[in-house]
Amino acid sequence: MQGKRAGVATIWETIALEAERESPLWAAALLPEVEREEVAVFSPLAEERFALGIESIYEGYLLHYGRPRLFSPDDRDAAILLGDYLYAHGLVRVTAAGDVEAVERLAELLSLCAHLRAEGRGEEDGEAWAATVGSLPEAPPANEARRSALALHAGRVD
Repeated sequence: MQGKRAGVATIWETIALEAERESPLWAAALLPEVEREEVAVFSPLAEERFALGIESIYEGYLLHYGRPRLFSPDDRDAAILLGDYLYAHGLVRVTAAGDVEAVERLAELLSLCAHLRAEGRGEEDGEAWAATVGSLPEAPPANEARRSALALHAGRVD
């Protein structure tokens, strides 16, 4: 599958299984496996230890503002609640990776993106995601990985 690196296949299974176990509402919102788009967008810009957290948070973001890859809730209210659940679980996963500064940066990213959306400047959110996630590893990601992430993101958001 496109955009995968070692260990990414389990990211999607983990996000789906944990959400399914958490609530029957989230279980009902899961897309059938054949319809899921298991493509890592921004996690390739960071250290692999952050991948599960970043993709959980990004899936939550897509539930709020775009086309999610794993879920299709029945209504907008369920999408917002599921998105919030994934934001929280993603931040917990990043915390478990042992980097409080990364948690702070990602929380600020979510706040910034909500602000951009409220001001009608949602087209700027991809750059915010790339800059923030790209700041998490010790070395900045390659330009090709950044361009790929931004292109994938542009195809998923409204």
